[in-house]
Amino acid sequence: MTTERLVVIGGDAAGMSAASQARRFRPPQELEIVAFERGRFTSYSACGIPYWIGGQVGERDELIARTPEEHRARAIELRTRTEVTEIDTDRGRVRTRDLDDGTESWTGWDRLVIATGARPVRPPIPGIEAPGVHGVQNLGDGQALLDTLRALGPGEGGRSRRAVVVGAGYIGVEMAEAMLLRGFDVTVLNRGEQPMATLDPDMGRLVHEAMDGLGITTVNGAEVTEVLTGADGRVRAVATADAEYPADVVVLGIGVEPETALARAAGLPTGAYGGLLTDLSMRVRGEDAIWAGGDCVEVLDLVSGRERHIPLGTHANKHGQIIGANIGGGYGTFPGVVGTAVSKVCDLEIARTGLREKDAKAVGLQYVTATVESTSRAGYYPGAAPMTVKILAERGSGRLLGLQIVGRDGAAKRVDVAAVALTAGMTVERMTQLDLGYAPPFSPVWDPVLVAARKAVRAVESR
Repeated sequence: MTTERLVVIGGDAAGMSAASQARRFRPPQELEIVAFERGRFTSYSACGIPYWIGGQVGERDELIARTPEEHRARAIELRTRTEVTEIDTDRGRVRTRDLDDGTESWTGWDRLVIATGARPVRPPIPGIEAPGVHGVQNLGDGQALLDTLRALGPGEGGRSRRAVVVGAGYIGVEMAEAMLLRGFDVTVLNRGEQPMATLDPDMGRLVHEAMDGLGITTVNGAEVTEVLTGADGRVRAVATADAEYPADVVVLGIGVEPETALARAAGLPTGAYGGLLTDLSMRVRGEDAIWAGGDCVEVLDLVSGRERHIPLGTHANKHGQIIGANIGGGYGTFPGVVGTAVSKVCDLEIARTGLREKDAKAVGLQYVTATVESTSRAGYYPGAAPMTVKILAERGSGRLLGLQIVGRDGAAKRVDVAAVALTAGMTVERMTQLDLGYAPPFSPVWDPVLVAARKAVRAVESR
């Protein structure tokens, strides 16, 4: 029997899920698995880093699902601190460099999985590499930020230390909460019209107002021009065209891009967002023995019918499971996504799924919108909290196109109803007949999502 070799580039969600699933299907005598990871950690929750920084998660290791040693015990040859520097598709091999001693070598493969993830956007702003400026992409980044926070200690004269967060997307608002919980005065600099550009601006405004109410200063339309340093070389302020914002620490939350430089250099196909393009089995298009998954790929948006880059751990783990099954001799496909995401800032919850107004316009869809204000429970029941729900439906057909929620007390997970409806291709009229659970402690008699759907039906019928 000839033993095949599977090489995996990337040791987090997609890569190690693929390796583990392939191992379940095929024993070591049939399939040798070699995985390369340039960091020290594997199979960890990057989504949990803001909550570790903020203190809700006590220890770093709580974020690690499976250590390198645990992977090795399952007959996966995992090499950490090893960076892949070249993919040679003609000869079926990868070049690697040991980051500790600098040695380089080639490793051949019969099958290859590319799971290189995403890299944080780091614009060429003067001073952005100064001590005290931190990204939060991986566990090492999180540890470095925590070390900085601990070293800062209390502010002089009893004043609070000051944190500036650059960017107001998911990472930015979550890190703003983390800094607030650490006792910092927090300023968020957002170059957009409102925070959370994944929402429509009218819903983003609600997030802005709520963040102000929490004591977080949010400055919109603020393009950072320079990170200013003191005599010691450390960050002291962040400058925009209009003002300077004092800072003892700066956290970058500008977003991420697919990490596909290796793949592009190897001539593999990428899409409009720079992510690798795959078929339904997660095999790279045009290749017989190369698969890709996680934050380095683009996936089909089931609502718009176009490819999108949506870097989420939920997708990455699914990709890995599908890749591993297909390599191992099983079968699986990844049909696409509807773009569901949730986040929070303290007790404010934020959720979206499907298309925003700008997304619908970009693909030529005509639509109507409906926005309702409701409560999380029956209004008379203790603890009922307000929430705002916005819904988009296709003009004419009434097909659900998207839904956004800003509220409190469990508001965010209500988006899952709309995510299922989008996946099923339901109309807003059909949604109004959904048999959802009701009791006063959990919902008004008409759930807020269904109230929004009813209003959208009227908007569709009036056109």
